[in-house]
Amino acid sequence: MVSMKTGNTPQHPGNTPGHDAGHAPSADTGTGTTGTRTGTGRASRNAAPNRRSWRVVDIVVAAVIAVASGVIFWAWNLAYAGLSPAFAAFPPSSALVAGMWLFPAVLGGLIIRRPGAALFTELVAATVSALLGSQFGLTVLASGVVQGLGAELILLAFLYRRFTLPVALLAGLITGIFGGINDAFIFNWFPEYTLDWKLIYVGLVGVSGVVIAGLLSWLATRGLAATGALSALASRRAHQEPVA
Repeated sequence: MVSMKTGNTPQHPGNTPGHDAGHAPSADTGTGTTGTRTGTGRASRNAAPNRRSWRVVDIVVAAVIAVASGVIFWAWNLAYAGLSPAFAAFPPSSALVAGMWLFPAVLGGLIIRRPGAALFTELVAATVSALLGSQFGLTVLASGVVQGLGAELILLAFLYRRFTLPVALLAGLITGIFGGINDAFIFNWFPEYTLDWKLIYVGLVGVSGVVIAGLLSWLATRGLAATGALSALASRRAHQEPVA
């Protein structure tokens, strides 16, 4: 029946057998499908870098974390002066509370999950602390850079893809070691310390970094994610991620 009907149908110029108008949309559809697939692939490739690109929400949240941390720094500076007598028996033990100056680097890195977040939050926090008034003066800015770099390098080593507890603890440890070396050797805040005491100080700052900056920041990130407060950020499912 199809052959007979085709044979009775007048042929139009330009139409070849088996390629009538009814088949034209198929060719167009095929082209459209190819274009769509090509466009989808291109969109996927273009979207990939966005995993590391900063968005407005990332900048705003990082700034909020940094400013709040800077206020905590300022308050802790005042409290630390009052705690000094508690470490009189063994002065290097004061390093055990130094993690309070380290946590923004790890917390910012875990929450924002963008290159430079750890350095940004630590440096801005130090800047806010200096503006509010710090007994350490503008040296806190250099400390912010050094400490921020400690956490940043660890997150970079894992390509900003792993934010597990071991990574957080390692970030806190290196942040503490960087900060301890900066305090004891670069700025030489403790000229009365022997070399042994300085090394002990650096080690204890590292321990403080592991507990306060590493563990507590990791727990805080998971807790905030569980409440939905991080729903607009890359860390929104942090509470569902494996511990290790």
